[in-house]
Amino acid sequence: MVLFEIIAATLVVCFVSLAGIAYLWVKPKTLDRITVFLVALSAGVLMGDAFIHLLPESVEENGAEFFSLAFLASFSFFFLLERVVKWHHCHDTKCKVHSFAYVNLVGDAIHNFIDGLIIAASFLASAPLGFATTVAVIAHEIPQELSDFGVLVYAGFSKRKALAYNFLSSLTALAGALIGFYAASGVAWIQAFLLPFAAGGFVYIASSDLVPELHKQDNQAKAIIAFAVFLLGLAVMYALKAFFEA
Repeated sequence: MVLFEIIAATLVVCFVSLAGIAYLWVKPKTLDRITVFLVALSAGVLMGDAFIHLLPESVEENGAEFFSLAFLASFSFFFLLERVVKWHHCHDTKCKVHSFAYVNLVGDAIHNFIDGLIIAASFLASAPLGFATTVAVIAHEIPQELSDFGVLVYAGFSKRKALAYNFLSSLTALAGALIGFYAASGVAWIQAFLLPFAAGGFVYIASSDLVPELHKQDNQAKAIIAFAVFLLGLAVMYALKAFFEA
């Protein structure tokens, strides 16, 4: 039953990679106007899942010290991973945009694989935690996939090819989920480590990639609304916790 839940949740996340199809029907200006709010919601949901769901669950199971060390290891890993991907992208001033498209796909595939691991570990801990984490992953994936699709089209891919490549890249999440399920089921410490690992990754993404984007918003009204949407993301995660505990 747990394996079915993990596969179903991961497949939903995979199909979110087709969010780029919005480019076929929605005007680019409209997408530009709403993207800041999608980013704000994503940041709130990721932070909320990390501190409202993953942290309490992990601390209860393994203690605060273990969580802190694993969380910091995860945060550092994502810091290094992003640095390496960016280095491969821009270490040469003559780097080709088309080459970056493939680097972007590889980085996205690694990210999706880790998402699969995280989803598996969350469902193995409990179904409510798995559901909440899946919501957090989806909230983050929508603006990211829109961005990835735009990068691929800009690099010269046709819209159909960009959608296909993005979807193929997303399937690594399924591989991560299956590996996470069988590895964590057999080795207890892997499951224990993956929860703070997920929290560290979510906090890094929210604080390093998403919140800085919100600070770039010059329109005061949109900035205030974006902050409200960020708080809404936190509230959604708290409401999910309250709902499942009730």
